[in-house]
Amino acid sequence: MALCLHRESNKNQIMDNSKYVRYTPEQVEALERVYAECPKPTSLRRQQLIRECPILSNIEPKQIKVWFQNRRCREKQRKEASRLTTVNRKLSAMNKLLMEENDRLQKQVSQLVYENGYMKQQINTVSSTTTDTSCESVVVNGQQQRKHPTPQHPERDANNPAGLLAIAEETLAEFLGKATGTAVDWVQMIGMKPGPDSIGIVAVSRNCSGVAARACGLVSLEPTKVAEILKDRPSWYSDCRCLNVLSVIPTGNGGTIELIYLQTYAPTTLASARDFWTLRYTTSLEDGSLVICERSLTTATGGPTGPPATSFVRAEMLPSGYLIRPCEGGGSMIHIVDHIDLDAWSVPEVLRPLYESSKILAQKTTVAALRHIRQIAQETSGEIQYTGGRQPAVLRALSQRLCRGFNDAVNGFVDDGWTVMDSDGVEDVTIAINSSSTKFLGSQYNTLSILPTFGGVLCARASMLLQNVPPALLVRFLREHRSEWADYGVDAYSAASLKASPYAVPCARPGGFPSSQVILPLAQTVEHEEFLEVVRLEGPAFSPEDIALSRDMYLLQLCSGVDENASGACAQLVFAPIDESFGDDAPLLPSGFRVIPLEPKSDGPAATRTLDLASTLEAGTGGTRPAGEIEASNYNHRSVLTIAFQFTFESHYRDNVAAMARQYVRSIVGSVQRVAMAIAPSRLSSQLTPKPFPGSPEAVTLARWISRSYRVHTGGDLLKVDSHAGDAVLKQLWHHSDAIMCCSVKMNASAVFTFANQAGLDMLETTLLALQDIMLDKILDEAGRKVLLSEFSKIMQQGFAHLPAGICVSSMGRPVSYEQAVAWKVLNDEDSNHCLAFMFINWSFV
Repeated sequence: MALCLHRESNKNQIMDNSKYVRYTPEQVEALERVYAECPKPTSLRRQQLIRECPILSNIEPKQIKVWFQNRRCREKQRKEASRLTTVNRKLSAMNKLLMEENDRLQKQVSQLVYENGYMKQQINTVSSTTTDTSCESVVVNGQQQRKHPTPQHPERDANNPAGLLAIAEETLAEFLGKATGTAVDWVQMIGMKPGPDSIGIVAVSRNCSGVAARACGLVSLEPTKVAEILKDRPSWYSDCRCLNVLSVIPTGNGGTIELIYLQTYAPTTLASARDFWTLRYTTSLEDGSLVICERSLTTATGGPTGPPATSFVRAEMLPSGYLIRPCEGGGSMIHIVDHIDLDAWSVPEVLRPLYESSKILAQKTTVAALRHIRQIAQETSGEIQYTGGRQPAVLRALSQRLCRGFNDAVNGFVDDGWTVMDSDGVEDVTIAINSSSTKFLGSQYNTLSILPTFGGVLCARASMLLQNVPPALLVRFLREHRSEWADYGVDAYSAASLKASPYAVPCARPGGFPSSQVILPLAQTVEHEEFLEVVRLEGPAFSPEDIALSRDMYLLQLCSGVDENASGACAQLVFAPIDESFGDDAPLLPSGFRVIPLEPKSDGPAATRTLDLASTLEAGTGGTRPAGEIEASNYNHRSVLTIAFQFTFESHYRDNVAAMARQYVRSIVGSVQRVAMAIAPSRLSSQLTPKPFPGSPEAVTLARWISRSYRVHTGGDLLKVDSHAGDAVLKQLWHHSDAIMCCSVKMNASAVFTFANQAGLDMLETTLLALQDIMLDKILDEAGRKVLLSEFSKIMQQGFAHLPAGICVSSMGRPVSYEQAVAWKVLNDEDSNHCLAFMFINWSFV
């Protein structure tokens, strides 16, 4: 009887820890409330929950722990099921797209087989014919041409809607032939493979007039929303200066015809900008798809004449556009075609690959449009979480302002008020000024232009050609190692323009000042091809009277194109000084770097650094190049680097600021040249020859000190060297399998690395040139710093210490794990402390 009562009382509760527990709806509701606040409560929190909720008092804490584990598992399964459903939908759409592409290719093969058979038949017929009928053929063909003359386009102008509609329908037919047909010979772009997580299927043209690119992708937005985004070209196309819709004409089929004047920026200072005069046609197809197609209006097509522009070269847009198909279950399948002729013959021969590359067009325009739509879709669905309290639209606006300000500086349009100053006799750096008051009033510079002595904005810009330096690698280096090229005094002068007395530092001090940077992430795009960040520059004051100035300066920085596997991608690093608490509409004066790859060419002798500044700098770097570097140069990897730096100035300081800016940009060019020469062989020829070790007498002495100190402190041998003569110790240390590095030990100063062997450089992902920019506390995580701090006194007293396994970070931000670390004091010949040495054993990238 007692057993029956016991079972009845625990009918809905716990019988045994191994039995299933049935909870009442009230209990589930109470647990769900706690789960919403804290999905993984601690044991103390679970016990507190039992005390606070009487309905849970008869449940053991262990069973509540099991409930939370099961609840987290169900949540994970729900998310995984949702993800798999999305992936399945994407794969179904991709499969449909690939089937259409397969059908298109099969039709193309059938057509080629038919044409091949027909040509063989004609050749056999001609070879068997003995009578010469060429003259008769000419007469007959001439008669046929007179009977069927080549159709000419009727006169079309803006006052003739029927003529414009005819152009629009022709554009639509040609565009659809490129988007879904065989009008262009498409080749899949390298590195852009289709898949559920890819951006889509990207192809480039082969053997067609101009350059063309095509992309197909799936997004979770409705067709009308996608069309609205794509038509707003300035919001996603960074090279768009302005887009003016001069006329809108409705058509009888419910569509619209727009006459558009488009201006684009030049990517470098060595070429003119392009503009387009186009007709854009928006309509719907019978299957419900939306189409936005566009083409240039020329004398061949007919139509009205576009507005003239003296600072631009008129380019031609061949039938291009967007086909937007609705998908079952929501979303849209987008087909994008870009086909343009940029008049490559109007630019210097060395720059023509920029205007003849379909890959560059694909990255800058076609893929950029698809990425922007995908970004908007994920922001709309709430998949992207942003920190800092700023909305995604605000962060995108800041990125666009940085890009636009940098493009304005590079191009320096006359209608914006820019004028070029006289040079100092060397045509390497161009100085342009903008003193137009109408330019700054009501713009981003309005806080500066109200000053009574405000003279305007000065821009120093230059371009150069680089050899064997991947753009992504160079920009990553410039971002991570700012002290290699930047001057703290110039940064302070730029930052001073944001303060109440903006010209407290009238010009840059001679010489560099030591400073460190801290990069604070702000936002990044879905595929991490672009990220916005705030950089805090830490450095000393110039003098006691400058202590009033803030020692910490801040930059808003945009970095893009740092993926080394992206074919044809442009890499860019743009930054602008900001106040510590900058607003969404804070004034920005961008400066920075842009590196654009040039298509490899087979004409090796012409592919040398002979452009502009590069030629004069190369003349001073004589000597022979290592064999590995010579072999790497066979890759013929060329790129164009454009530099532009902007400064505000007072009227009476204009010449001083101009001289400072010219000297500063020249010093940056020299620094970039040194960096390029340092990083090019290490990456491009790493598979060809091993890294050379530093053979200077100082390095040999340091290697001997490191090995001897390790033996003195630990009693073991770091190296197995038969002879200590010459550089045998240094060679073994350099090629040691574990990462060995030394750092300085100074009072009241951060420990910076001074030496590393080849494994150490690989672990830190840096070079000997840039090693001194890396501080010890920046590569260690929080646990590593605490361990080192607790063991530091032991290291100084005993001479060495063994550190446990942990995680550190390379200079490029990649996590590195190691099984053990050894730290020891390095003593010089007088047994005085020289530096600290670290050895990271069995390290690997996580």
